This record gives sequence, C-alpha cells and structure tokens, in this order.
Amino acid sequence: MAKKRVFISFDYDNNLDLKNLLVGQAKNPDSPFEILDWSLKESAPQWDWENKAEAKIKNVDIVVVITGTYTYCASGVLKEIALARKHNKKVVQIKPQGTNPYRVVDAGVLYDWTWDNLKSLLS
Repeated sequence: MAKKRVFISFDYDNNLDLKNLLVGQAKNPDSPFEILDWSLKESAPQWDWENKAEAKIKNVDIVVVITGTYTYCASGVLKEIALARKHNKKVVQIKPQGTNPYRVVDAGVLYDWTWDNLKSLLS
C-alpha cells in the first residue's frame, strides 16, 4: 500500500521544532505516511505564497495541523486549512501530549500526538 502524502501546517515562528519531530517520525519503517517537506521558507509576496501553498496542498492526501500555543491565530495556518478544505483534503489536528492548546478553527478534532494515533489517522 502506498504511503499517504502529508503536508504539515504549523506555526513557523513557534513550532518549527515540532514540525521537525513529525518529519522524523515519518521516517520510521512502519510509518504509513511520508512528509513532502514543502514548508514555505522563503519570504514572498502574499499572493505568491498562497499560490505556492495551494499547489502543494493540491498534491497531498492529508494536511496535518500541529497545534501549539499560538497556532489557533497563525494566519498562514488558517489559510492552509481553508485551502485544504477548498480542495477536499483530509485535515487532521494533533497536539503534543500533556498540552492544552486552543483548537484551530475548521481543523477538526484535536488528537493527542501519539504514534498509534498518527498511524491510525494518517493511513
């Protein structure tokens, strides 16, 4: 069975470390998903950034929202979720265990970030 292609939506200013952890987990031999590391690192005009994000989201199976303390108000995350919904992509919202962040609007149920949950949600 082919691995699911995943786009990670996260608060770049506050949760880059969490994004890197998820990228590492995707490398586990029993991982049912792969991360296509398409983080938009370069500074770009808003219209260009949105076009690039949309093109990348159109080419994945699932958008994973890593939910940290300030993710609920990160404008880029909210736009990526809207793009995922526009293209009928599955959206999964995860949070580190032991944290209690605000849910991101329209990102669905907020799941604990466990390996078992990842394997179930992303397969």
